[in-house]
Amino acid sequence: MNTFGRNFRSTTFGESHGKAVGVVVDGCPPGVALAEADIQPYLDRRRPGKSPLESGRQEADRVEILSGTFEGKTTGAPIALVVSNRDVRSGDYDALRDVFRPGHADYTWQAKYGLRDHRGGGRSSGRETLARVAAGAVAIRCLAPYGISIRGKVVEIHGATEPAAMEEEIIAARDAGDSVGGIVEVRAVGCPAGLGDPVFGKLDAAIAGAMMGIGAVKGVEIGEGFAAARLFGSEMNDPIGEAGFASNHAGGVLGGISTGQEIVVRLAVKPTPSIRRVQQTIDIAGEEQEISVGGRHDPCIAPRIVPVAECMLALVIMDAMLEQAKYRGLGATG
Repeated sequence: MNTFGRNFRSTTFGESHGKAVGVVVDGCPPGVALAEADIQPYLDRRRPGKSPLESGRQEADRVEILSGTFEGKTTGAPIALVVSNRDVRSGDYDALRDVFRPGHADYTWQAKYGLRDHRGGGRSSGRETLARVAAGAVAIRCLAPYGISIRGKVVEIHGATEPAAMEEEIIAARDAGDSVGGIVEVRAVGCPAGLGDPVFGKLDAAIAGAMMGIGAVKGVEIGEGFAAARLFGSEMNDPIGEAGFASNHAGGVLGGISTGQEIVVRLAVKPTPSIRRVQQTIDIAGEEQEISVGGRHDPCIAPRIVPVAECMLALVIMDAMLEQAKYRGLGATG
């Protein structure tokens, strides 16, 4: 499945070591001011090679709008966005052609399709997320006139919560040929109350699904999340008064529908699976092998996931906004 969304639909394409990666956005309303300059800052935050703490792959990740705009505004037609791959070193993966990398999708991809693109993981590579970011940047542009803004940050790296200590954890792991994970928090401000549908169309379920769809994410919580299991009801409930809610333990969603408060989401990001340390694995013949993954990889993926998570949240909210408009429209004419 390469398409995300019901009303604001994003279909991504391309591989890590292919010619390009891109996305087609369908369902974007007409008349929204949109240019490459509105999308590029999000891709710049996600792109590799910005510091010694990231993958050494040097990609400019310059986006090009191929369709869907006229005189600087969206037309309502599909918007095609593409980014060319430039700094490709497929030879770094030649030794991995017949070996499954632990922690990667190599084994499962082979089991499902009977073949796989060993060059950086193909579609299962983190590079695919740049297409999501491009689509999400369009959604963010659409949400801005409604006063909705989204911002994320890293709140923890391998247990460390202070910026300097986080950096130390990443450096230590990198120098040891290993990697570390972290926690990313994303907040959406300005969302109106009423987004999402009860039962099977819950807003928080859509958010959780979107975040779990990011390759390195292994856990998602909204509001108090897992901490809610350790609270009393009197502590978890958000009192309501004339001025509104007195707290936000629910994270902006109740009964699957937005409350109008900040939507607060946290993601557990696993350590980068590509590490230099020797690991046990098997090859496609089932024979045991030892593997050390070389090439260019992030010792911690969490910082570069921040814009990806922001954009995935934007896609969910934009989809819910269009669904709500459709629902209200049907109700008004019924």
